[in-house]
Amino acid sequence: MTEPIGIIQVGVGGMGSVWVETVQNAQAVTHVALVDTNAEVLRAQAQRCGLDASHCYTDLAAALQRESADALINVTPPQFHEAVCCQALEAGLSVLTEKPLSDTMAAARRIVAAAQRTDKTLMVAQNYRYQAFAPTLRRLVSSGEMGAPGQVHVAFAKGPHFGGFREEMDHPLIVDMAIHHFDMLRYFLGADPVAVSGRSWNPSWSWFGGDASTALQFAFEGNIHASYTGSWCSTGAETSWNADWRIECEKGVYLASRDLLYRAPTGEELQPVDLDPMPLARQDYLLEAFRLAITEGAPPETTGKDNLKSLGMVFGAVRAVSTGENVPLPLAD
Repeated sequence: MTEPIGIIQVGVGGMGSVWVETVQNAQAVTHVALVDTNAEVLRAQAQRCGLDASHCYTDLAAALQRESADALINVTPPQFHEAVCCQALEAGLSVLTEKPLSDTMAAARRIVAAAQRTDKTLMVAQNYRYQAFAPTLRRLVSSGEMGAPGQVHVAFAKGPHFGGFREEMDHPLIVDMAIHHFDMLRYFLGADPVAVSGRSWNPSWSWFGGDASTALQFAFEGNIHASYTGSWCSTGAETSWNADWRIECEKGVYLASRDLLYRAPTGEELQPVDLDPMPLARQDYLLEAFRLAITEGAPPETTGKDNLKSLGMVFGAVRAVSTGENVPLPLAD
């Protein structure tokens, strides 16, 4: 039997707990060390993993020096991604990092450059691509059965109370959440954006410090246009986390609502679509793709280099709502 991939996980509270469980459930991946600045959370997760306290660290440098590992999973807040990813890459480890890749485009480019310099895998956890409705919708759009797509509308509404860093960000919805939907736009359309415009605001009842609502317009290659409206301080009638989608093509429309998928050829009634089966989804899919990239050299779909295009949509949107300008993409700086 092949030796399992040894993982150092940095960040084990919050979303990190999901990754702890994902690694624990995997067949050919195992934790060799955990790193977190919260000693109490660290002890609790170590017990869950069956790891001895000697493999728990509050300092990543010590873990990299003392542990023998193949890869690192980074589940820290975005402003720490560059330091964690680059330390791991320079130490010879492949990296799977939570989205967004970083808190600035400059930092994200430096991470990608480090991966290229060290010739290590850098994968971004765009897990929303890997759930049944997403690859099914992508297959239908790319099949051309209803002609080329021309316009898209994405509507998102949720009201989560996270606490912590998200509620202190200037643009929490755009930077921390909409990256998923922007990435899926590229995924579904098989095209990249060329410009973005829009505005953002914070409703009077919002519990976020920064703007929690936005309305954006993206222009894509091939004369495709997409509108995105989103709120992270919705007061009711919420969408799913995946948002609601309407993709209009030359000969009909695809709809996705509450993670159910429909097609409506021109002149015909709305028809439900069976979702393609997915033996592995979300974090489970990501972890297996990451493992195969390390063991077999199979490049993952959401490499750091490719993800720069999705992240560019995020910071292009931030610039657009901050300046009122139509911002060309990809970003020049």
